[in-house]
Amino acid sequence: MRKKGSNLIIFCVIDFLCCISCRLSAQSVIPSYSHNNDSLNTIAFHYYNQQKDLIDIFNHLFHINQNRKLDTAVNRDIPVYFTIAPIVEYTIATGFSPGVAGNVAFKTSDKKKTNVSSILAAIKYTEKQQFMLPVQSTIWTPGNKFNLIGDWRYYKYPQDAFGIGAYTTEADKYIISYNYVRFYEQIIRRISNSIYLGYGYQLDYHWHIKEEQLTPGRITDFQKYGFTETSTSSGINVNVSFDNRENSINPNPGSFYANLQFIQNSTLLGANSNYSSVIMDFRKYISVPLNTLLAVWFYSVITLKGSPPYLDLPGMGTDMYNNTGRGYEQSRFIGKKFIDLEAELRFKISRNGLVGGVIFANASSVSEMISNRFEVISPGVGVGLRIKFNKFSNTNACIDFGKGRNRSGGFVGNLGEVF
Repeated sequence: MRKKGSNLIIFCVIDFLCCISCRLSAQSVIPSYSHNNDSLNTIAFHYYNQQKDLIDIFNHLFHINQNRKLDTAVNRDIPVYFTIAPIVEYTIATGFSPGVAGNVAFKTSDKKKTNVSSILAAIKYTEKQQFMLPVQSTIWTPGNKFNLIGDWRYYKYPQDAFGIGAYTTEADKYIISYNYVRFYEQIIRRISNSIYLGYGYQLDYHWHIKEEQLTPGRITDFQKYGFTETSTSSGINVNVSFDNRENSINPNPGSFYANLQFIQNSTLLGANSNYSSVIMDFRKYISVPLNTLLAVWFYSVITLKGSPPYLDLPGMGTDMYNNTGRGYEQSRFIGKKFIDLEAELRFKISRNGLVGGVIFANASSVSEMISNRFEVISPGVGVGLRIKFNKFSNTNACIDFGKGRNRSGGFVGNLGEVF
């Protein structure tokens, strides 16, 4: 039940924006190239020269030589591109949230066909005294032999809570505050072409948990479920996946990703209780007419045995990047089981790639507290704007507005595509 909050991210391209550029063949829109191949380097130079991003706008405003940046990007040996910029977020739940976001995209080899690795990090402090420090990474070794996936977070903040299941209303809302540390690490090994097998460790630790703004005498679902001032989930996961995406930040048409994870939390590893769950994550990217891409995403978390701590129950926005269920507040609906289906049309608005757009729809459901069955479907629809943040890594600044049932709605912001 972790909250990133539906937010509007404004990327401020001002003098604070720092850019350190080296070569990166990011989304394979053009062929991968070697620094010894002048012809391919020329193709890369002309391609990126025609494409624009926020850094180009900054360079134009301050009369910085763009060709020098491109020449460096195309001809350096080590494929790294780094961008950092101030951000401002706004949500009803958090108010204004100034901070700094960084994106590092790189390839660990230019000799072997290797996917783009990425590290996304941010530090934010909100108007309502919420502090967030997330760091998420996907590192591919040369030739894609291994994939190292990390998700580290420190949160100190209150969040809205409603209870378990999809029958809860806005009248049920109150506040849960806590401190939170997450440490997830996985190592995945390629066993055949695009098939990978891996394992990892997952820790979710909450402390200083408090329920606030309750009416006198109210018994919350948290109390019925089993309130504690601290909670720990600690376990091992085993997963198998198929992944032919060359760039997970912004996948190409024809890409497909499928991941199946089994997670066993154990008291032997410090968890409050023994419980097991399975995560299913499937993503397909389809080319459609008019230079448009159709992206489809299925995501589900099913508790197989035992009971997760209340704050670790799956639900809207509890995936790794907090992206499921646009149109609803984070953790608006939670339960022991969660299922989500999303579709998104992505298209260019400007020929130079600076501006694009999306139209999306989703449908989610959570299990109810008593029956443990899916009973209510929560649909959502919306539109979004894409602004090229980093053309070498093909990273977009994403601003979406979604609407759900019962007047639910709000902005969602991301650095990188939602899925």
